[in-house]
This record gives sequence, C-alpha cells and structure tokens, in this order.
Amino acid sequence: MLLLSMLSAILVAAGNSRRMGFDKLFAEIVGKPVIAHSLNAFARTESVKEIIVVAQEDRHQQIEKLMGDLNLKKVRAIVRGGEHRHDSVRAGLQNVSGDADYVAVHDAARPLITPQQIEHVFEKCRYSGAASLAEPIRDTVKRADIDLRVAQSVDRHELYAMQTPQIFERKILEAAYQVVSEKRLLVTDEVSAIELIGRKVALVVNDEFNFKITYPRDLPLAGFILRQRGG
Repeated sequence: MLLLSMLSAILVAAGNSRRMGFDKLFAEIVGKPVIAHSLNAFARTESVKEIIVVAQEDRHQQIEKLMGDLNLKKVRAIVRGGEHRHDSVRAGLQNVSGDADYVAVHDAARPLITPQQIEHVFEKCRYSGAASLAEPIRDTVKRADIDLRVAQSVDRHELYAMQTPQIFERKILEAAYQVVSEKRLLVTDEVSAIELIGRKVALVVNDEFNFKITYPRDLPLAGFILRQRGG
C-alpha cells in the first residue's frame, strides 16, 4: 500500500500566444477563460495540495482576480515566468513547498484536462517515479527535406505525442533541471529533461481530448467538447 504523498502542481502560463495573435489564456470557453478551466481541474483533484502558477507579470493581476472569483484556495503563489519554458518550470519548482514529494507540470493552455486524468498519471508516477499523459500518433508520419518534399516514411507504431500533466518525484525533476541549467540546454518538456539523466518515463495512454490551445480554431472545438461533458 502506498503512503500518502504531497503532490504540488506547476501550471505553466508564461507563453506569448504568438500563433494566436491574442492572449489565448484569457480567451473565453463556455463563459470562462482558458486558464480557469485548467486551474479548476487541478483545484478539484484530491491529490493536488497546492498550485503554483508561472505567468508573465502582466497576467498576475488577472490571475489573482480569477483566484477570488473561482475561490481557488489551492493556488499558493503566482511567480514570474522565464524566457523559455524550462526557465518558467524552474521558477515554479523553486516555489514549491518544501514538503512536496511529487511535482506535476501542466500547460495552462490545455483546458480539457480532468481530475481523473491527473489522478491516473499521479498513480503511475508513484510506482515509477516519472509519468506523462500521452496520445498515440494515428496519422501517417513522413519526414520532409528542406524543400518540404517527402524524404521518408516514419513508423508510427512506437510514436506518442507527449501531453501534460507530466508528474515526477521531486528529487528526480530537480536533478534533471540541474543538468539542463549546468549544460545550458533547451528542452521543450519535462520528459526531455528527465531523459538527460537516464531515467525512464512511464506513459499513461490518453484516449480523451486534451489538446493544447494553439490556433483560434481550437477554441470553438474545446467549447464543444466541454459542453458535451456538461461544462
């Protein structure tokens, strides 16, 4: 039987929404900002004891207002994001409570995440030390050359698209980011950082919608899915 452990969540909200052309995190879906849906999911997850939001400074006031409007008592701190994603995650990690055993990292721009999915990844992490939500790639995949001509086919049967949350034993994530810092590397997610220290990451295969809001077309689709779920 596993002992109770403290899980802290870092919500990464420091992106610049360049491909959207406007601040996607505060675009509304079924009456609430994108970031509110992500915050709500973690606030409703029993295993999550605290939430650290990492955001650009000009978003802090809006997030503080959301905390009051939604009664988000689990949000422990709002901290300034860095230039790159890994800088933002490290900033969040530095503000996690000292007694946190595990840390979840989630893209605030993934508003379709559910408490059930979070708990599933956490359960896997408690057995393996590192786990991530992932979706099998179902499309035919090709590698292209510099002229955007098909160069070769890629076997998709062992390919998975990484999603979030990605959850880790705190000491493992800290060790990985120490290597990232020392070697001045760029990593696009925490799984990439964990690979640097030779640790395996267990995948939790996801068959529910959990896409990242990237383009304006994603907003109405996310709204439709949330309405189908009942809000």
